Amino acid sequence: MAATQNTSDLVSFDNTEIAFEHLNDKDLNFSITMFKLMQNPGLVKLGTALSNIALALHLPISPIVKATVFKQFCGGIDLEESLTKVNELHQSGIGSILDYAVEGAKSDKIFDDTKNQIISVIKKAETTPGIPVACMKITGIGRFELLEKITERSKLSEVEKGEYLRVVDRFEEICKASYATGIPIYVDAEESWIQPAIDKLIESRMRVYNKDKALIFQTLQMYRWDKIEHLNKLISESKKEGWFLGVKFVRGAYMEKENERAIDNGYKTFIQPDKASTDRDFDLAIKTMVENIDHVEICNGTHNAESSMKLVKLMREYNLENNDRRIYFSQLKGMSDTISYNLANAGYNVSKYLPYGPVKATMPYLTRRAEENTAIAGQMGKELSDLILEKNRRAVK
Repeated sequence: MAATQNTSDLVSFDNTEIAFEHLNDKDLNFSITMFKLMQNPGLVKLGTALSNIALALHLPISPIVKATVFKQFCGGIDLEESLTKVNELHQSGIGSILDYAVEGAKSDKIFDDTKNQIISVIKKAETTPGIPVACMKITGIGRFELLEKITERSKLSEVEKGEYLRVVDRFEEICKASYATGIPIYVDAEESWIQPAIDKLIESRMRVYNKDKALIFQTLQMYRWDKIEHLNKLISESKKEGWFLGVKFVRGAYMEKENERAIDNGYKTFIQPDKASTDRDFDLAIKTMVENIDHVEICNGTHNAESSMKLVKLMREYNLENNDRRIYFSQLKGMSDTISYNLANAGYNVSKYLPYGPVKATMPYLTRRAEENTAIAGQMGKELSDLILEKNRRAVK
């Protein structure tokens, strides 16, 4: 094992010239305007509420949404339109994780359409170097209430049993496409009251398809206090049973909803007591994975510069090449470009989550994105200050 390196010879996240080289002055000013608006929680709530009402009333608001928040965070209204952004990112050494961001469906037709979209992305990725991986949510191919009932171990009716078999079949088709092409699939984490049903489905397919490398990836939300134990169990089982564990790590996306439901239903929340505990478990999870790198593959899905730097230093400590295929860093489109572009420039594997879909269908994602961002202490200020630094740098060139 090599000695731990000083950060001075590692990648820097302070270089705004590299981070925003892909933005012309007009796009830079657009992003500054967007993040200034998102610094105001009241304005964000009002804007998203009015947008949802307007869309529900079939008012012609889609062009406005597409030209603003959709432009900042999404790739396009369909796969073909998104390829323009895929190619732009690829030129900077960054991969795209195309996410068909349609949520909350209840019909088999929409679930089948979503499954077909995911398989289309996988097949496109096979011939497109800028798409290293695909992603999905189980609620994109199955009904939320059904997964909740399975998690609660409630008795399913015959109709519901048939419905669940169709969910399993859809996921199996996706996994087979992943296996046939060699393109991994990241499966997102969701609410705690449906997550056990999701975990069971993912883990059953990891045992089948991850024999040679990690193709099916689980997502662990480290704002949950029970996930270090879950991770250690998965590592132990994968070693014992002879398959590769793929995990995408995130801090989490449903904190307020989780805490409110725990209070309403009188059980202990799954959410950590404070941010420091989440940060501790996130970094511990990444360290544990690197220590077991011969058996695992990692997606470090975070906008946290400190956690990203800790993984960079761990890779040095364990003599891992910057472009080791088993380790990816990932951020959302439109955010944390100081991390993404500087890592890519230094030769690390980096990907951006690139949601796409019809404007109306992506509104739940965009609403969550805007509301979460305003809730993250300091995140909007950091994004904005980095953009302004770059604008000022260009002004004095």
